[in-house]
Amino acid sequence: MTKPVPADVVSRLKAVLGEGGWSQDPDVIAPLLVEWRGRWKGETPLLVTPRTTAEVAAVVGICAAEGVAITPQGGNTGLVAGQIPHGEILLSTRKLTAVRDVDPIDDAMVLEAGVTLYEAHQQAAKVGRRFTVGVASEGSCTIGGLISTNAGGTAVLRYGMMREQVLGIEAVLPNGEIWNGLKRLRKDNTGYDLKQLLIGAEGTLGIVTAASLKIQAPLASRAVAIVGLGSPADAIQLLARAKEETGGSVEAFELMGLMGFALTIRNVPGLRDPLPTEHPWYVLIEIASGEPGAADAALERLLTGALESGLIADAAVAQTEAQMKTFWHIREGHSAGQKPEGAVWKHDVSVPVSKIPDFIARADAAIEQAFPGTRIIAFGHVGDGNVHYDVLKPVGADDDAHDVQREAGAKIVHDIAASFSGSISAEHGLGAMKTAEALTYKDPIEVAALRAIRQALDPKRIMNPRVLF
Repeated sequence: MTKPVPADVVSRLKAVLGEGGWSQDPDVIAPLLVEWRGRWKGETPLLVTPRTTAEVAAVVGICAAEGVAITPQGGNTGLVAGQIPHGEILLSTRKLTAVRDVDPIDDAMVLEAGVTLYEAHQQAAKVGRRFTVGVASEGSCTIGGLISTNAGGTAVLRYGMMREQVLGIEAVLPNGEIWNGLKRLRKDNTGYDLKQLLIGAEGTLGIVTAASLKIQAPLASRAVAIVGLGSPADAIQLLARAKEETGGSVEAFELMGLMGFALTIRNVPGLRDPLPTEHPWYVLIEIASGEPGAADAALERLLTGALESGLIADAAVAQTEAQMKTFWHIREGHSAGQKPEGAVWKHDVSVPVSKIPDFIARADAAIEQAFPGTRIIAFGHVGDGNVHYDVLKPVGADDDAHDVQREAGAKIVHDIAASFSGSISAEHGLGAMKTAEALTYKDPIEVAALRAIRQALDPKRIMNPRVLF
């Protein structure tokens, strides 16, 4: 727990924000103190909801002068407890919702941190463009949160992480100063890139208040299929073939094991298996092209060849936009599909794409030996090496008994990922959940350098103090 916030600081923050800029109402604050799975619950003496960048700066300035800690929060969709306060001031960016500019000539839009991902998609579409980041929580996750955690999502294979979508940033630094870095430049070779330090820093080096983001030209055709196949190794071969045969038009390539696939179909309303029989593994493929009809033709060629060679066992191609959305719902509903099953250990790891089959095989064997009866669900963005490796409690087992083994299970999974030169956090960040554990895997020289950067920008360590190094 962070040291108590002095009453006079609380009073000063209320005064500088005025009516509507803060709350101590338990009913208002309570939903912001619990992450959506219910694993972490926090507390705060004061929720602040600044409406402008200047108000954010005023809050941070007061806290910096008094050494009072702040936990920033966007849409509260994080999965590693980085957004949950434990005695700190809770600063929500949800009221920073201005759309400052959308320019199809620059292929850029400037949005404030509280704008949701869904709204970002809508704004880009209004000028005939696309914003290419896609995650399941698009209706509630925010631009500031996506930047602060360097979010990934379903289109990383083609467009890269959130880091690659950011042209410029406006942020309030830990001393309360506003850094106006809202450039739209594609080229700026003038030394250190401060925005890249802030991206993925989880609020530890400053609070992102607005960003200049890349938008892309629309695609004329899109085709989606769900494929049944025998193994992750077959999926990797199919991915390689898809890249070669489509000329780089693979938009997404998502792997799903039978356990997760079946639970999603069973537990998420409105879904059914698009294939007539079950398969050990499934892949969702999306092909997109700037030429009308090209995506459908490319997908048909790919699937025909894969079926003829025996690489895949069956495939269903979405015939309408509604079917495309349903296919994607099966993939994006995996977490919801697990929720009714009880306690689960979730691991967000990455390894080189070529090593995914070996990672899954080794992790499965190790977990099954250590924890007999547990149910393993491996799925994720196989096209970029990101595997969500989840371990459900045995059927009929006690949730608490499964939870107490979580750390032991995580060590097994993370050690195996590290043995392949992988990462223990591919896209969710470290948060409070993984910060200490990450020190086991990080190079000490790297950690020392990261700590030096943080010390230089936040010597009092007031910004999200329990997170990162």
